[in-house]
Amino acid sequence: MAFRINPLIKFLVKGGLAGGAIYVVYNQGLLSGSDQGAEALHKIQEALPPALEEWARYFGWQLPAVPKTKFSLCNTWNSGVRTVIGAFSVAPTRACEYTQDGWKYMKDLVK
Repeated sequence: MAFRINPLIKFLVKGGLAGGAIYVVYNQGLLSGSDQGAEALHKIQEALPPALEEWARYFGWQLPAVPKTKFSLCNTWNSGVRTVIGAFSVAPTRACEYTQDGWKYMKDLVK
């Protein structure tokens, strides 16, 4: 009997964790517009270092200082999104060009 309940408990725990994660993401506004997402990112950047320090003291760990970088995750993310959308927008044209080049190559081989 216990071997049948164990997978059910695993499934319920995993489903609860996934549902909780989706609820937190939705509640923090990460599924909304970019302004709310940027605001949530700033909240995380402010709250994470004190929380890590507290846990490090609790467990007695010595963590190195977090390096300060001028890396903007938002700008990098936006450039990645632009690149992907740009690739999607030219994909039909490129596919047509490559198909025409392939047919031309095949016709030249047959001659």
